[in-house]
Amino acid sequence: MPRDFLDPFSRGSTICHRLPDRLKLIMVLAVIVAAMLVPAAYWPVHGCLAAALFLAMSIAGIPLRYLLVRLLFFLPMILGLAIAVPASNGFARGWDVALTVLMRGTLSFMGVLWLVNTTPFDRLLVAMRRLGLPQTLAAILSFMYRYIFVVFDELQRMREARRARSFTRRGFFAAWQSNAQLIGMLLIRSMDRAERVHGAMCARGFDGEIRTLE
Repeated sequence: MPRDFLDPFSRGSTICHRLPDRLKLIMVLAVIVAAMLVPAAYWPVHGCLAAALFLAMSIAGIPLRYLLVRLLFFLPMILGLAIAVPASNGFARGWDVALTVLMRGTLSFMGVLWLVNTTPFDRLLVAMRRLGLPQTLAAILSFMYRYIFVVFDELQRMREARRARSFTRRGFFAAWQSNAQLIGMLLIRSMDRAERVHGAMCARGFDGEIRTLE
């Protein structure tokens, strides 16, 4: 399984990748804050922010297809959140709020997508830590990024084992039941692995501080 499915373009050599990590983080935070503060009535400002993000992604060498695929997964979630406002008012009003949620959410998502694809996650955590991210949260994010690949590898092995033992076509209910059991087993194995990792790190004197060579 590829090990770069979360941030496949983060180790490039463009001018965006060479910018200081803290500067990139501050720039993205500024874009998100600007998107949050500008009212929906000033939609040209949101359009300018979107154009700037598209330009930044082009300079960083992030393919348009990659962006569209990520938006395809993100937009249904933000659309469901946005449509909840007019739906709660009988679709008579609240469309301006829905549009605001959609624009702000999409701009924020694009900004974060550019950030994680121009900065390796370990360096991004260091930059966030130096800007005041709590130590405990930094440690949690670091372990999450490190072991999410292990969990996906475990899931892939379990799926292959299930396919090797399945010789007949199953119905929808049987497939749903099998997937639920697979998720349950994956949760149990992940918790067991977490206990072993925690014990091993405590035995090596881990005190909660993530240290780097920088």
